[in-house]
Amino acid sequence: MREYVDNGTRLGWLIDPQNQRVEIYRGETEVEVLEQPTQLSGEDVLPGFCLNLQGIL
Repeated sequence: MREYVDNGTRLGWLIDPQNQRVEIYRGETEVEVLEQPTQLSGEDVLPGFCLNLQGIL
């Protein structure tokens, strides 16, 4: 994921269904780790987008 961010990706999600966690990558900020989230927001990159994680995690 770091390679994507280094090349300009503004928002990235690394979804780990086996461990039921998501890593959120946002530019140069620290990686945020969510345990068992139910949904993900597109934030300001994809306004109004929401990914429902039921059935994935």
